[in-house]
Amino acid sequence: MMKFHECNLNIRYDLPKEILAKLERVYSKMPGWLGFGTKDNGYDGIPHWFSFKEDEKYVLASIEPGGLQFEANMDKDEWLSWKTDFKKIATEVLGFNVGEIEEGEVGDEIEWL
Repeated sequence: MMKFHECNLNIRYDLPKEILAKLERVYSKMPGWLGFGTKDNGYDGIPHWFSFKEDEKYVLASIEPGGLQFEANMDKDEWLSWKTDFKKIATEVLGFNVGEIEEGEVGDEIEWL
């Protein structure tokens, strides 16, 4: 059964530009990648996975002051698996431990590899 989910990862807007520039590579490695929304499809400039429509299975993300904020509408087990894969790929591509501060996975300071 699909449900609404959220999470916030420690990928902050104030990271160096060369690190943030690698985010699209992370996005594109994830299952369901559709690209960025447009004025006519989804939210303009926001990355989307699976669908641009919120009444279907979807994931979207935006960089906020506190980090990369995700929201999703999907089965819980699929969401947990997708989120775990995102953290793993992001850690490899971005070069630091990516995780949820709120869950105690990482601290406030970036842990570079």
